[in-house]
Amino acid sequence: MKLKKSVKRVLIIGFLLVLAGVILLIVSQFTDKKAAEAPTVVNEIADYGYVLKSNKSEKYKTMFTELSDILAEDPVDEEKYVTKISEMFILDFFSLSDKVANTDVGGTDFVHSAALDNFLLKAEDKIYKFVQNNMYDDRHQELPTVDTVTVESVEPITFTALDVTDEQAYEVRVSWTYTTETDYQTETILRFMHEDKKLSLVEMEILNETEE
Repeated sequence: MKLKKSVKRVLIIGFLLVLAGVILLIVSQFTDKKAAEAPTVVNEIADYGYVLKSNKSEKYKTMFTELSDILAEDPVDEEKYVTKISEMFILDFFSLSDKVANTDVGGTDFVHSAALDNFLLKAEDKIYKFVQNNMYDDRHQELPTVDTVTVESVEPITFTALDVTDEQAYEVRVSWTYTTETDYQTETILRFMHEDKKLSLVEMEILNETEE
């Protein structure tokens, strides 16, 4: 039985309307998700290349102000300086809950520029490996947040790394806790060397392995 042209036209129009509705529904599911705004720089210590971004925790922001005060002293007390950047590095690097993706590695401001690429590769392959993307703030994954950081000791040392020997380097032993129970790493030894006027991390010794 042949359909009249008018009936065919109605059926075609109806099909196209349904199809358009389905397409709009699919598109809306993606467009409704708004990507998180990119963090902005809210403070900096220009002479040392340290920047504070808007997405950092209040605890980290307080530490940044304390670091700024330390570096404003003349002369700079290097033990106070290395103590503060050790605290800040641990807080930022091991707090994974505020990271957007596994490439969003914390603590990089404090890593020696010549060691940074290798540091990032190791971080992304180990502790950051399973951090899920949270660009749209829809991640459902339990990740650790550092609570308290304790600098156990600061020792002046002579240390060689990156084909350079620094007779005024520092070895810092640090421990920390998390806001929730976790099997992630809780202690380390950090070694810092001079990079021009700043102290930069060149080695992090693993004292207990991180669990995924």
